[in-house]
Amino acid sequence: MSQSAQNAVIAQSGGPTVVINASLVGVIEAIQETGLAGSIYGARHAVRGMLEDDLVDLTDLPGNQLEQIAATPGATLGSSRDKPDEEYCKKIFLQLAKRDIRYFFYIGGNDSADTCRIVSEVAAAAGHDLKAFHVPKTIDNDLVLNDHTPGFGSAARFVACALMGDSLDNKALPGIKIDVIMGRHAGFLTAASALARSEHGTGPHLIYLPESVFEVEQFIADVDRVYSAMGRCMIAVSEGIHDQSGTAIAQSLAEQFSGEVERDAHGNVQLSGSGALGDHLARLIRERLGHKLRVRADTFGYLQRSFAGCVSKVDAEEARASGRHAVLAAADGLAGASLTIRRVSDSPYQVEYVPVPLAEVAGKTRTMPPSWIEGGCDVNSEFIDYITPLVGPLPQLGSI
Repeated sequence: MSQSAQNAVIAQSGGPTVVINASLVGVIEAIQETGLAGSIYGARHAVRGMLEDDLVDLTDLPGNQLEQIAATPGATLGSSRDKPDEEYCKKIFLQLAKRDIRYFFYIGGNDSADTCRIVSEVAAAAGHDLKAFHVPKTIDNDLVLNDHTPGFGSAARFVACALMGDSLDNKALPGIKIDVIMGRHAGFLTAASALARSEHGTGPHLIYLPESVFEVEQFIADVDRVYSAMGRCMIAVSEGIHDQSGTAIAQSLAEQFSGEVERDAHGNVQLSGSGALGDHLARLIRERLGHKLRVRADTFGYLQRSFAGCVSKVDAEEARASGRHAVLAAADGLAGASLTIRRVSDSPYQVEYVPVPLAEVAGKTRTMPPSWIEGGCDVNSEFIDYITPLVGPLPQLGSI
């Protein structure tokens, strides 16, 4: 590797995933191979580590250690949801200047892309030579201009496998079961539950996404219809479902019972972390359809993000490739860019990696296309065709 006087820093931001470390390794490997930077640093806990000069030297990590890191869930460098302002950025630049760091690779979702944009723009305005690159990551799959994002395929695989087992549990001991799934304002992850339908009658029978208004009366009618016909009902619900006003049901519950709504530094309402939404829906069903009904609710919560037993092969490969292609974009002289994944072929499945200006991705949210949603409580074959190659082969189940 040729040595450069300029150095690079890599950081991981937002919610961890099962493949975010593969992207980290992709960046490290590509810098080592191209000689883009002389030294490679990792920032502990994202931009906060850059602010506090809490950096670890990654320059000479051996190949076997990189392979182990790539296959390890979670964010090995630690994460943060800090949103820097101008003063915060200027303090970062002082720290980076001490180590002659000129390249910044930030692995994260749409809020992380916005943080990367802020750092990039403040650096340019201050005359600081810092080339910033956003590497995509989010289980929510809600980054605009991307066909899909690293982390989503594996989380979707977890959801599908969990619903497979839960549906068979519900079939063996019939009742009404609600599973609350992550995704914030995008329904992709909840929609992945449809992959659990391995035979006629297996659930989920109803799927509720944040792209549609959640109406209580229709929900109760849907549950009653399925339960009356089958003697059981499996329901997949997005944590981000909302009422006619656009207010998330989870937010309304927080306001009603605690009087306050928890938000992160980017202003996002805390939707996960409790079973309030599932419990609320279960209570509604009992009240409206009969207290003697067997109604249960689970909130998958943070288990979806970094579950080691459910890694999609395609997801892991693309996460690593995303990191590599971000470095190649830097080597080509680009800066202030977000790497995107574009699907160029369904058969055979194939993607390409395209850098775009940070401002085109930062802080924006992609949602499920309406054409993939069926009747307000289901998804269609277009979505199944879209998601299948991202998740990979699922267990083949049998019955008597």
